[in-house]
Amino acid sequence: MKQIAQFFMTGLVLLGITVIYDGFFVLEEGTQAVITQFGAPIGEPKTTAGLHLKVPFVQHVNLFDKKIQIWDGDPNQIPTGDKTYVYLDVTARWRIVDALKYMQAVKTEARAQSMLDDIIDGTVRDMVNKNDLIEIIRSSDWSEETMTDASKNIAGAPKRGRDVITNYIIETAANATPQYGIELIDVMFKRVNYIESVRIKVYDRMISERKRIAAEKRSTGEGQKAEILGTVDRELQIITSTAERDAMGIKGKADAEATKIFGQAYTQDPEFYAFTKTLESYRKVIGDKTTLVLSSDSDIFHYLKSISTKK
Repeated sequence: MKQIAQFFMTGLVLLGITVIYDGFFVLEEGTQAVITQFGAPIGEPKTTAGLHLKVPFVQHVNLFDKKIQIWDGDPNQIPTGDKTYVYLDVTARWRIVDALKYMQAVKTEARAQSMLDDIIDGTVRDMVNKNDLIEIIRSSDWSEETMTDASKNIAGAPKRGRDVITNYIIETAANATPQYGIELIDVMFKRVNYIESVRIKVYDRMISERKRIAAEKRSTGEGQKAEILGTVDRELQIITSTAERDAMGIKGKADAEATKIFGQAYTQDPEFYAFTKTLESYRKVIGDKTTLVLSSDSDIFHYLKSISTKK
């Protein structure tokens, strides 16, 4: 009897240990759990980290990641609204926000990635088909001045840009994911590239467009240069004419003053004045090597003779 009692007690202890071990589970940070009983979910998902209870042997713990996960799509060749084919490489971030719905609709991460392939790729393709290439390439904050003529939308067409299109993609795709317990956080274009047949034409168009802009800038610069030079010439003529007018006025005043002085000198001694004027005229006429022939009755002859007599 004692042996049977010991075996019974040992069995109870082992059973208790097993029950305690299987009746508790620790939920780590960054994970969430759904408890199932015979495959059917029981209660709400467990999202708080720590120690949790469950019925041993009967209930099973299904763990799911709560952290943000990355979805990377395969690069696709997609036609744009203006019939230009481009390669698009798209990535997205998502997370599980309702573990119960996720387990019922998706169950595995591989299936979630496949489901996101269908939703995001389809939405991206649809939005790219509806927009021209420039709207996929350009940023939404480009102004009319930063865009070339070939880059501007047709009159009346909505101007979007890559940022706005990305927001449309996120909004559209995010509406389809909550039924799977998934929240789509964002979608981003990692790379946008032309196909080889289009790339050379695009580069040629870019070069010609840049040449056109450069010619336009040069033409504008030449026009401004001509305007500046015209202004400078006009101001120079004004300054020159003003200076000449002032100079003529000053010269006229000086001539008038000289004439007045000459008149005063003439009235004081007309003969001396006439003599000095004669000397001045000789000074201008006679040079260093000039031979002067004088008449015996000339004034200068008599003056020079009187000087030599005094000596």
